[in-house]
This record gives sequence, C-alpha cells and structure tokens, in this order.
Amino acid sequence: MSELRITLVQADLHWEDPVANRRMLEELLVDVTGSDLIVLPEMFSTGFTMNAQALAEPMESSETVAWMREQASRTQAVITGSIVILDDGVCYNRMIWATPQGELRWYDKRHLFRMAGEHERYGMGRERVIVELNGFKILLSVCYDLRFPVWSRNVGNEYDLMLCVANWPSARRIPWRTLLQARAIENQCYVIGVNRVGEDGKGLHYSGDSMLVDYLGEPLIDDEREISFVRTGVIGRESLEAFRAKFPAWMDADRFTISP
Repeated sequence: MSELRITLVQADLHWEDPVANRRMLEELLVDVTGSDLIVLPEMFSTGFTMNAQALAEPMESSETVAWMREQASRTQAVITGSIVILDDGVCYNRMIWATPQGELRWYDKRHLFRMAGEHERYGMGRERVIVELNGFKILLSVCYDLRFPVWSRNVGNEYDLMLCVANWPSARRIPWRTLLQARAIENQCYVIGVNRVGEDGKGLHYSGDSMLVDYLGEPLIDDEREISFVRTGVIGRESLEAFRAKFPAWMDADRFTISP
C-alpha cells in the first residue's frame, strides 16, 4: 500500500514582500529531501493582505508560480500554498499545486473572510478541487474554508487527505486546532493544517499550531512552539482503509448538493 511523505513549512512571513518571502522559504527548504509533498502557508508570498490589486501577480507571468515550479523541480516534490493571483481581471486567493514535472493545478478559496473584507477584494472560488498523489486523493482548502464542514464533507470517501493552508490569528487558535481534528474525525481522513507565525503588518499575531492529524483526530505532528519550522511526517493508506472498513461511518453519511 502507498505512503505519502509530507513536509509542513511554518514560517514568519515578511509583510507584502514576495521577494523576501521567496528567499526566506528557499532557505528553509534547502535541506528538504525525499518528500513527496511540501506545504506552505496561505498567502506565503505576502501575508494575509487586502492590498490585492497592488500585489496580485498575473497567473500567466507570476514570478511566485515560476518559483514554485523551480522548487518543485529541485526538491522533486509537489509544492503547494496560496498566493495572490490576478486572472481575467479578478484577484483570487489561489492555492497552487505545482508538480516536479512543471504541471499546475489550483483551487480558488471559496469562503472569503468577510471580517477582514476579503469578500470585497477577491473573487470567490466555485469548485472543490481534489488532486491525486501516490495513490492518495487530496482535497485542497484555504483557511476560513475550515469552518464550513459541508464544503469539505467527504461523501463516499472522495478523498483521503485534506490540506488547509492558513493565516489564522492566535486569538482563535482553539477553533483552529479543534476544527482540524473535527474535520479529520467526521471525514475519516488525514488532515494537514499549515499556518504562519509572527506578526503581520496589521499587528495581528499568529501562533502557528501547524498540524498533521490522522483519521482518529490524533496529532502526528503537533508543535505548539511559536517558531518557524520544517517538519516531515509519513501517512499510509493501509491503516486508513482498514479503519474505514472496521468503522464504516462514511456509509451512513447524509447526501446533499452544494449550490454554485
């Protein structure tokens, strides 16, 4: 049965400075080898900015997307995280999935954080995106999406791992940690949440709490120190499928549809 080796990168981001962030993250990744997937935070090139029009990079010529492709090729791992993208005249908080072969997939954040005015500055994503790596089906999600269980409901075991990249302030760290575990338990899947640390340009403080959680809600990676770190964990399909077979709660899940 297949395994997936995943590296979580928790970092103190430079405010609205893509060049400095790419340089800093490249230094953090220099010793990463043997991973299948590297996960960066939400808006890892800028921090959680509402200055979308000034900082958005055109999708077709984005320096940060090009950097992700370079890092994926160098590390021979898929690299993912969200950045501010301009596409067809609309700004998106877009989670990029860049493969070592240069291929790209992406997911546009569905639930925009109105308390910061994100819904007034960014376009809303319309589709769930599930990608595949080493036999694992992986749901992509961004920060505030975590609060909305219908959007991430794993009907019929559509996916095996949920990724959530975030800039989630420390004032709400208990909901962050609790919801990561809740999504894993209710969806009988692995969950990874990668958050940032430090203080952003608006004075918001971030405690990190990046985690890898198994399908029982048990943390496999959980470092509560408020520091930058690079941590790698391994997940397996065999134990996941054995648990789903032994405790098939997924077979009794409610059916529903989601409006566009």
